[in-house]
Amino acid sequence: MSEPAPSQNITVFMLIKTTPAWLALPPKARFAFFDAHVRPLLAARPQVRLRYFDAEFYTARCTDVMMWETSDQSAYRAIVEELRETLFWDHYFQIVEIVPAVEDAYADHYDQDRIA
Repeated sequence: MSEPAPSQNITVFMLIKTTPAWLALPPKARFAFFDAHVRPLLAARPQVRLRYFDAEFYTARCTDVMMWETSDQSAYRAIVEELRETLFWDHYFQIVEIVPAVEDAYADHYDQDRIA
C-alpha cells in the first residue's frame, strides 16, 4: 500500500480505551497529564492537528477517538513514537485500532466533486 502524496491530507482515527489507571486519576490530574505529555508533542509539530472525541456513551468498543490530521506523515509518526514512550500508551490507554483515511479519495480518483 502506497502512502498518500506528501501534500495530501491524511486523517488518522485512533480508537482508544481508558484503563483503570486512567480512571483512578482525578480529572485535574488527567488534564495535567495531557498538558505535560501530549500538548508539547503537538506544539513541536504544528503541522499535526488533534481533535479528541468522547465515545463511551455510544459504544463499548472504545471510550474515546483521537482524530489526527496532517499532510506531514513523518510528523504524525514522530508524535506516535513519542507517545509510546509515555504512560499514555498501554498504561493509561489501550490502543484499540488505528484507522488511517484520506478524505474523499474516491471522488478525487475519478475527478468528481467531493462526496461530502
